[in-house]
Amino acid sequence: MIRLRATLGAFALSTLSLAPVQAQEEAVSSFTLDNGLEIIVVEDNRAPVVQHMLWYRAGSADEPVGSSGVAHFLEHLLFKATDTLEDGEFSAVVAANGGRDNAFTSYDYTAYFQRVASDRLGLMMQMEADRMRNINFTDENVATERDVILEERNQRTDSNPRALFGEQMNAAQYLNHRYGVPIIGWRHEMETLDKADALGFYNTHYYPNNAILVVSGDVQAEEVLALAEEHYGKIPANPDLPERVRSAEPPQTAERRLIYRDARVAQEYVSRSYLAPERDPGDQRAAAALTLLAEVLGGGQTSFMTEKLQFETQKAVFTGAFYRGVSLDDTTFDVVILPSPGVSLQEAEEAMDATLAQFLVEGFDVEELDRIKYQLRASQIYARDDVDRIARRYGAALSVGLTVEDVQAWPDILQSITREEIMDAARQVLNRDASVTGWLTRPETNEVTQ
Repeated sequence: MIRLRATLGAFALSTLSLAPVQAQEEAVSSFTLDNGLEIIVVEDNRAPVVQHMLWYRAGSADEPVGSSGVAHFLEHLLFKATDTLEDGEFSAVVAANGGRDNAFTSYDYTAYFQRVASDRLGLMMQMEADRMRNINFTDENVATERDVILEERNQRTDSNPRALFGEQMNAAQYLNHRYGVPIIGWRHEMETLDKADALGFYNTHYYPNNAILVVSGDVQAEEVLALAEEHYGKIPANPDLPERVRSAEPPQTAERRLIYRDARVAQEYVSRSYLAPERDPGDQRAAAALTLLAEVLGGGQTSFMTEKLQFETQKAVFTGAFYRGVSLDDTTFDVVILPSPGVSLQEAEEAMDATLAQFLVEGFDVEELDRIKYQLRASQIYARDDVDRIARRYGAALSVGLTVEDVQAWPDILQSITREEIMDAARQVLNRDASVTGWLTRPETNEVTQ
């Protein structure tokens, strides 16, 4: 399965003259209101702009069985009316004040954000706090938005063979965990979502003691705390907030394979996912090693897979390795190969397997690791210029149980990882017994697919 992730390009840097890249510590403050709302403030006063983000520890993997897609469905409905705002007025007010707003749903969280001039922060808090408990959508809203999310599935998934292939890969990878269910939902369950489903999810999860407020940009921590007390502090906590319990994966002891055929496929390819550990609070070295393994193995033009499969054997036009460790539960490590013209998927898979086996024996040059670390450090520093990326970095991490200290320690942990730790991580995660291998291909001759 191909996953969209930012990868580091190959820079023409001399490995003999990589000067250390220094970064100033971010000015981060954290508070917790009496009702349980966590508040993170990241001050950056270089421009009069602020990002206000409210994160709920409730994503698609927290949905009731049989109601897949309800977390994303509710995200849409929160832009409808409240007890004090008309339908659509929330976004209209943001736009009228020169800002922009949106929201997104993931497996582990749902987040709502506004980016505005810093003197509009109080107004954003007022409206966001309002819809935390005062949402007022109608049966008509429910019917309309159900059609909207079904059409979104049509456009993003059902019309895209790669997306459909990815769904099947995920479903095969997770034997018992909700990560195997698509975030947008299975169509047959989306079609049955109703007002009771949406309100049930809302009234279970949308409370201050299940939320994290992240404010980044041109603010003062004391000002943010005072505004949060004024607008969010009066909302009562949910005393019956359920414990966040997920169905656990059993030991995976058999590799799985699938072939997805679709006449619309433009580029055939082979993808493999391996079950892999996530970043854990206070224990991020394994995830850091996997992050660097993805770059060393398939992260750019000088990566091991690229050199072997694209340049030396010319079996592929593209190769990649991907890992995203910000996850509440076990995630995946993925590799992919797009074969060169005339190379079959079977030949491509065999070449990929041979390359991975070679990597486990030979490893890689330390100079390559030094170059990747330099690029990572530079990328992390540039990311601090963007209030949106800052807020997302802290919000996503805290939503899955990491701490502010974990976020701040992450860059230095990456820099401290050794070649041996990366090779140990490769030997542990590249385990075929916990893997799914998939072929995305076209129908065979005279074969018809729906």
